Amino acid sequence: MNDEKIIELLFARDERALAETEKKYGNLWRYIAANILCLPEDREECLNDVLLEIWNSIPPDRPNDLRAYSVTILRRRAIDRTRSVNAWKRSGNMQTVGEEFLSTLDDGTDLAADYENSRAVGILNELLENLPTLERKVFVMRYCLGESISGIAAKTGSSEGRIKMMLMRTRRKFKEILIKEGIAL
Repeated sequence: MNDEKIIELLFARDERALAETEKKYGNLWRYIAANILCLPEDREECLNDVLLEIWNSIPPDRPNDLRAYSVTILRRRAIDRTRSVNAWKRSGNMQTVGEEFLSTLDDGTDLAADYENSRAVGILNELLENLPTLERKVFVMRYCLGESISGIAAKTGSSEGRIKMMLMRTRRKFKEILIKEGIAL
């Protein structure tokens, strides 16, 4: 079923929309959640939260891209869950990958959570479109799919140091553009 039909079912308050959304994007959500959350129970709770938030937010929202909309919700929920579970301890593993990117911003503003901030999203999309293919893939693998530095290095045939440098430079470019555009950090 296509996204427009699913959104129409949501506007009609038909619960089949949730089943169709989970059927269409469930595997993607599980993959991303597994890269952010360690415990299977946390992953399942996060997936249920995504479905609930989609149900509660559509309507009034009418996303142009249901996939991006749902992944944004998932990532926000997974990062929030990680922060709450690990508030008293910090480990050096994947659990804080979202914080790595968000630390680019001084106050920790979560751009993924601020889906309505179309200006910042547009700037990020433009930046990604203008990046060389490898840098764009590395950025998406790290910050959208939550893959580890070592995993990205293995998949791209690059060293971990090169991957870290690419990510740092991309974050720096994004921050510079946000400052230039006058978007509060």
